[in-house]
Amino acid sequence: MRKENSEFKTAFVSEAGSFLKNRDFYGCVELEDWACYVIADGLDTDTEVNSAQITVQTILESFLEKPTMSKRRLTEYIKIAHEWLQYESRRVRLKAGFVIVVTDYTRMMWASAGHSRLYHFRGNRLALKSKDHSVAAQLAAEGQIAEDRVDQHDERGNLNEYAGKPGMIKPYVSDKIKLADGDVLVLCTPGLWEGVQDAEMIDAVEAANDPQALADMLEEVMLSKQRSRIENYSAAAIYVNKIFHEEPKNRKKWIKRIAIMLVMLLIFGGAGIFYAVKSAAKKAELVVDMLQYEQNADQYVKEQEYAKAVSDYSLARNNSIKVKDPVHKKLLTSKMAAAQTLVDGEAHLKEGDIPKATASYTKALELSESYNMFNREVIQERLEQMTTFQQVQDWITEGDLKLQNGDYSGAIILYKRARTAATETAYKEALKEVATKLETAETKRADIKRQARQLQADTLEQKGDRFNEAGDYSGAMDAYASAQEIYQEIDMLERVLAMERKINKLDEKLNPPVPAVDLTQDAAGLGTTDTSGLNSDWTENAGGMSVGNSVGGTSSTGNSSSAGSGAADASGSGSSSGKTTSNTSINSASKAKGSTDTTEAEANEQEETEGGDS
Repeated sequence: MRKENSEFKTAFVSEAGSFLKNRDFYGCVELEDWACYVIADGLDTDTEVNSAQITVQTILESFLEKPTMSKRRLTEYIKIAHEWLQYESRRVRLKAGFVIVVTDYTRMMWASAGHSRLYHFRGNRLALKSKDHSVAAQLAAEGQIAEDRVDQHDERGNLNEYAGKPGMIKPYVSDKIKLADGDVLVLCTPGLWEGVQDAEMIDAVEAANDPQALADMLEEVMLSKQRSRIENYSAAAIYVNKIFHEEPKNRKKWIKRIAIMLVMLLIFGGAGIFYAVKSAAKKAELVVDMLQYEQNADQYVKEQEYAKAVSDYSLARNNSIKVKDPVHKKLLTSKMAAAQTLVDGEAHLKEGDIPKATASYTKALELSESYNMFNREVIQERLEQMTTFQQVQDWITEGDLKLQNGDYSGAIILYKRARTAATETAYKEALKEVATKLETAETKRADIKRQARQLQADTLEQKGDRFNEAGDYSGAMDAYASAQEIYQEIDMLERVLAMERKINKLDEKLNPPVPAVDLTQDAAGLGTTDTSGLNSDWTENAGGMSVGNSVGGTSSTGNSSSAGSGAADASGSGSSSGKTTSNTSINSASKAKGSTDTTEAEANEQEETEGGDS
């Protein structure tokens, strides 16, 4: 209703200036009957949390829950944001300055802490400028410096009020101010107003036709100063083109309304009493639950179950807020903070971030000092372990570098050193990590060794090939056998079989088989010779062959040896002795022959004896 019958237009600009991150934040909500605009500048150096964003969002969430222009409510919004920043100040103290404007589209209230500012223009004149909570502003208020020197004074950033400060916050909250059509509001952070003087701001308001043009013009004026260092800067412009005009009050109508309300109070008075009794019972129930949650949480702390303790402390704290018990709220908040730092310490330890874990345990010692349910000796012992844990992490990191550089043996030495230290100090998180890294390093080293052995076997195989081509079959066979042994050792079965095939081929070359048909032909020839009347030759051959045939007939499948013996007999005793030596070599190289080789050896031995005799 109010929003539809009014016209508020807004625009803003916010930049990081010379910095990588913008720690300013602006936000607003415009409801049917209320609107809230907030701008804040972060005053801390935390790189993970934006304190200005937390402040703006917390104030707007509180406003959405209970929109109002009540001074008390507005102070409560600020207090909640202030406490939230205090609670989130785990690594560093979070701090933010801010300015808030709340309106019902007819009037406005504003509040501030820090040195973010509100400028209110009416008829191209500066009607209002908020006061800073700085030492410079205090000096000006005391008359020690001129008012116009505040903006450039060295103490303009030395603040005595801001969200997140230690203790209570005392913001400035204005009374209700009547708005008028054509009013212009500018909310800005120090990064902007330090570069735009009041007169320049008035000129910009006079020249601009809409909020976006005004915001851009203020930015242009600030940048035109060409400062070597530009802070984060933000400006939000609100053009009140038309306010909501309330209908003239009808006195009779209001009297009627009041009368109706009184009647309703009489009617529902009894219901109110009933509701009050019921509320008291509910409150008592919440108190009982709060105490039970706190008792459970204390027990969890004694059992060092800090995550469960944080959960129950949080539930108890919520109940303390519902029953509006500030004493228990503060107590439970402190206990929860101490337990939370221990949870954070364990989390940082699991991540291997020892410096953060050390900081958490140190803070836990500080926060738990007032509460005897915390075992401070255990916390102190944990804190002392951090030095060893850091050494373990250093060894792991050094081992990782050696692993990356291919020094697997060096990495294994460091990992084993880290494992020993982690085992002695029960550093479970590191033990698991070291086991994985150690396995990786050992696997890589084993692969290298295997590749070296394979290269050695390949070289032996190539050596065997060269011997084979040169006709040195015995040398080739020895090289193949050595290569085969290495292939067998590194489990390369295909290469083992390949070497076996090459050895078998050499075996065939060294011991070429003599076809059995030759023996038959010799026998036939001898018969023919016998019948052809060559008496002298026949007599000699008959003597030799009769012995050879006799041995060949004794060996059932070793015909080649018998046949060889026969041929040796025909050419003389010298050849027979040479064959015997070759057969011995074959038997040593080819172990697969088994009993057949044994039979051949025996036949050769007999044949040697016979050859010598002949």
